[in-house]
Amino acid sequence: MLKIAIVGRPNVGKSTLFNKLAGKRLAIVDNTPGVTRDWREAEADLFGQKLIIIDTAGLEEKFDDSIQGRMRQQTEAALHMADAILFIVDGREGVTPSDEHFAAFLRRQHKPIILVVNKCESNKVSMSGVGEAYSLGFGDPIAISAEHSIGFDEIHNALIPYFPEEEEIDDENGGAKGEFDNLDDIEGLEDYVFKQEEDDPEKPIKIAIVGRPNVGKSTLLNTILNEQRVMTGPEAGITRDAIAVDWEYEGRKFKLVDTAGLRRKSKISNHIEKMSTEDSFRAIRLAQIVILVLDGNMALEKQDLQIAQHVADEGRALVIAVNKWDSVSDRSKVLDDIKHKLSTSLSQTKDIEFATISAKNGKNIDKLFYKALKTYEIWNKRVGTGGLNRWLAGMESKNPAPLVGGRHNRVKYITQIKTRPPTFALWVSRPKELPDSYRRYITNGLRRDFDIPSVPLRLLIRASKNPYAS
Repeated sequence: MLKIAIVGRPNVGKSTLFNKLAGKRLAIVDNTPGVTRDWREAEADLFGQKLIIIDTAGLEEKFDDSIQGRMRQQTEAALHMADAILFIVDGREGVTPSDEHFAAFLRRQHKPIILVVNKCESNKVSMSGVGEAYSLGFGDPIAISAEHSIGFDEIHNALIPYFPEEEEIDDENGGAKGEFDNLDDIEGLEDYVFKQEEDDPEKPIKIAIVGRPNVGKSTLLNTILNEQRVMTGPEAGITRDAIAVDWEYEGRKFKLVDTAGLRRKSKISNHIEKMSTEDSFRAIRLAQIVILVLDGNMALEKQDLQIAQHVADEGRALVIAVNKWDSVSDRSKVLDDIKHKLSTSLSQTKDIEFATISAKNGKNIDKLFYKALKTYEIWNKRVGTGGLNRWLAGMESKNPAPLVGGRHNRVKYITQIKTRPPTFALWVSRPKELPDSYRRYITNGLRRDFDIPSVPLRLLIRASKNPYAS
């Protein structure tokens, strides 16, 4: 597919155009300059024509190791991948010296350049902005309003010469297709078909890399990919958007998502950080595996445990990466502390897998992924109904449910109604009278006897229907 890079100085509307073309809000948009820092790509459908669009950081005249300089390096990396460039200028502000400087820089890329004048909602702005844009020397500028979806047909017409010949326009089936990403929104879990949940080797496994700021999430992603894909540095909070990257490991496809650091709500005052946090939580919700990265020198603080609990509440497969292990002095004490906190603070999710790693030096990354795939396999586990009910009869004979008003509260039937995470429905005579202790007895037995550690396990209590009730 044709790859298009959207470039321009800060705050000209690149991310707004990116989101509109992608058909959903993927990049954070704000009036503050420099919100976008890493480049990101997505598939788009422009009047039935498929293409890949790349959102980039604002071009800055910085060539040092500052954040702006690293942002420029990220943009240059995106330009090397692109087949053509959409150069965006602000129609309200007109052509600035920065626009002229970067126009000269883009000419040296020797790639097709389409000049786009954004924020042309009114004819007055459109005429003045387009008139000034001619001075940049890229031919006829295209007047658009990314926010109001004006002028997209002109962008499509300008891109037609660059689409590969084998690509065909498909007006009938164009557009993005949705999928069930959050199964918690589906009512009637009993009626949900297992076949829709089964692991498809052709589909990538979604892995979200999360954690507190400055624990090494972006460094881990770069090490896995063996390239400087996202910005890193000593400053906390460099990553803002959740950046998704395709990757392949041992013949299996993955989609890795780097996320912004998660801090306590009480410490979030900046509205950009708030949007970044929402983006990170969305990445967790849509992931299948979540790698929680910890700083080995400050492992499993309260915020780490809160993030882990949120992942478990979302029903995701959780694996913990204890990073910066090469700088930890008393390793046995830290390991004992991690095991104790996991067993006491996250007791509902037993035996969570964790690996000690050094993302900077690339140590134990294979071990981390082995444990992640092992957890993913358990997360997809199915147990046959016949074996479950024979097991339930044995459990009830050993420890019957407490009596209710002197009568038996019969535990009648159990079946697995869902995977991802393993979810079971238990039918009893009086579900409201079944104590939490007996639910834990059944849950712990399921984990122990059917080997379901390290992932969330849900037990839903159902009432047996009385055929003579009417």
